[in-house]
Amino acid sequence: MNAEELRTLQAPLKERYRADADAALITLRAEGRLGEGLRCKIETGKGLVQAGLHPSAGGNPENACSGDMLLEALVACAGVTLGAVATALGISLRDAVVSAEGDLDVRGTLGVVKDVPVGFRSIRLKFALDSDASGEQLATLLRLTERYCVIFQTLTHPPEIHLESHRKS
Repeated sequence: MNAEELRTLQAPLKERYRADADAALITLRAEGRLGEGLRCKIETGKGLVQAGLHPSAGGNPENACSGDMLLEALVACAGVTLGAVATALGISLRDAVVSAEGDLDVRGTLGVVKDVPVGFRSIRLKFALDSDASGEQLATLLRLTERYCVIFQTLTHPPEIHLESHRKS
């Protein structure tokens, strides 16, 4: 896909959303069902994923870890956004590798030490780019990728999250 094809694809969507802001509001959903052996089965639309405890918390390494899945979602979103922005800017990328690393202290999630936070302490998102673009062009590419990456923005500016519970009938 080139920049013109991307603009052609997105132009009617942008026009619609400018004219009708409500049309731009979407709700994404994810659902899982508890399974045996401390696992949660998640239907991804691309197949079934079984998430479980990380081995450092007593889990089976054959199951997906939700922390890994969060980093994978960040990498996927950043990669897709990087590609779209590069296309829109006319920046040619011969190769691009996006990776994420996250640090956490499992004592928090295991309740070993009460004042150790639960969750990632830090996340590093890295881009290895092979391109003839100038340093300034690459800086713009990364700045816009950061700006338009939904997962990155959600992690850096957390939304309100409401926890609800109801009895299943």
